[in-house]
Amino acid sequence: MSSDSAPINLTHHFLIAMPGLNDELFGKSVVYLCEHSARGALGLIINKPADIGLGELFDRLDLQLRRADLQGAPLMRGGPIQTERGFVLHEAMGEAQTVGSDETPPAIRAAIRDALGSLERAASPSLAAEAAESSESAAEPEQAPPSAYASSLRIEGGLEMTTSRDVLEALSSGAGPRKVMVSLGYSSWGEGQLESELAENSWLTVAADPAVIFDTPIEQRYDKAMALLGLQPWMLAPGAGRA
Repeated sequence: MSSDSAPINLTHHFLIAMPGLNDELFGKSVVYLCEHSARGALGLIINKPADIGLGELFDRLDLQLRRADLQGAPLMRGGPIQTERGFVLHEAMGEAQTVGSDETPPAIRAAIRDALGSLERAASPSLAAEAAESSESAAEPEQAPPSAYASSLRIEGGLEMTTSRDVLEALSSGAGPRKVMVSLGYSSWGEGQLESELAENSWLTVAADPAVIFDTPIEQRYDKAMALLGLQPWMLAPGAGRA
C-alpha cells in the first residue's frame, strides 16, 4: 500500500472466506470484524459452533441460564486466540463511547484495548483476565463506564463485544442484551496482515448485517453473507470461471 493511499477500515464488516482458503477453522468461515485499524484487526467467527452449547458453558461457570430464548443456543468458536475465554457479541447497551473516535478518553480506550487483548502482543490468558478485571479502575475516575458492562468494545454499527463476566451474569438472571452471540476465543491480524490476505484473495468483504449473526441459522450464515454481495458459493468454486 502506498503512503498516499487512504487506509481501509473494515470495522463492522464481514470477512467471507474464499473457497480456496483451506484451513480447518477459517475455511468457509464468516468473520465479523469488531475493530480494524492501521494497528491490525480483531474479529469473531460467526458460523463455526463449538463442541459445547451455551447452557453447558453456564453450568461450568456455576450460573443458571434463565433466558428461555437462549436455551439450547450454540456456543461459537470465535477464533484460535484465547480459546478458553468468552467473548460476547451483542446489541449496544448503555452509553458507550466508540473506540477509536476522537471523543474517546485515552485512558478508557487503553483499558478497553487491554481487556480485549492487545493487537500488538500475544497476551497470556492470565494477563487478559487481569486486564479485564482491572479495566474499570484503569479508566479515569470521573469518566462514566464505556458500556453497561465493565469491559466492552463499542463497535461502529450498533454492536458491542464484551469480555467481562457481568454480561453473562445478566443473561443468567434473565436480563441482558436481547440479541447476543457467545464465542470462545477470537481472531486477530497484526499490522498489515489482513491487508495482505485480502490482496491474496483469501477473503471477500461486505458491510455486516446483524441479522446474519443473530437471526440466521448457523449452517446458512456463509451463504447469507455471500448473498449480501449478490453471490452464491458455486460462482466462486474452481472451474466456475471468472468475470
